[in-house]
Amino acid sequence: MDARPPSSLASRDPPRRDRSGKPHPRVFAFDDAPFRFGQKETALVGVVVALPGYLEGLLKGSVAVDGDEATETLSRLVNASRFRPASQAILLGGISLGGFNVVDLAALHRRTGLPVVTVTRRRPDLAAMRRALELHAGERAEERERRLGEFPLFPFRSGPQPLWVAAVGLTPEEAVALLRKSLVRGSYPEPLRLAHRIAALLTDGPVPRSRA
Repeated sequence: MDARPPSSLASRDPPRRDRSGKPHPRVFAFDDAPFRFGQKETALVGVVVALPGYLEGLLKGSVAVDGDEATETLSRLVNASRFRPASQAILLGGISLGGFNVVDLAALHRRTGLPVVTVTRRRPDLAAMRRALELHAGERAEERERRLGEFPLFPFRSGPQPLWVAAVGLTPEEAVALLRKSLVRGSYPEPLRLAHRIAALLTDGPVPRSRA
C-alpha cells in the first residue's frame, strides 16, 4: 500500500520513484535453455517482472550456440516488447548465452536505452573463458574477449556467498539497490530465477537441476 503522510507532515520534495513513476520497477530478465554438444541453437526466455516478483509478460527467442548474435537478439526482443517504454533495466544471468555467445553489454544498453545488469553466483574465471574463446572462436575471439572485461565485477551480498555483478548504465550502488528490490525468498534475483526455471523446461529430456 502506498500510504502518504498528512500534508502537514509531508516533505517538500516528493518521494523518489523510478522512471515509470511506479514504486515497483519493471525489468526484463533473460536466460537460455540447456543445450547438448553439437546443438546449433538453444531457446532464449525473457520475463517481464514488476519487482519483486509480479510476472507481467514472457518473451521467447533463440540464440546460436557459440554464435555472435546474442546482443542483436536481445535488443530486438526488448525493443519489440510493449513493456519496453515503462521498463527500467535488463537483467542477465551472466554475460554469455548459448555457450560463448558473449553479449556486448555497452551495445545492448545503447540499442535499448536501458541499463544492463549481469548476475552470476560465482565469480567468473575470465582467464579460463579467454582461453576457451581462443580455442573455439578463432578470429572472432579478440572482440569477445574485450566484452568479457569491459565492465568490472563487484560483489552483491544477498546471502552467505556474494553474487557477482557487472552493470552498464547504473552505478554499482544503483545496481545493488535495484537487485535488492528483486529478492523474494532467496538470495538470487526473482526475475532471473523465473527466466531460468522456464528456460529449463524448453529442453529435451529431464529438467536439469536448477542453479537458480
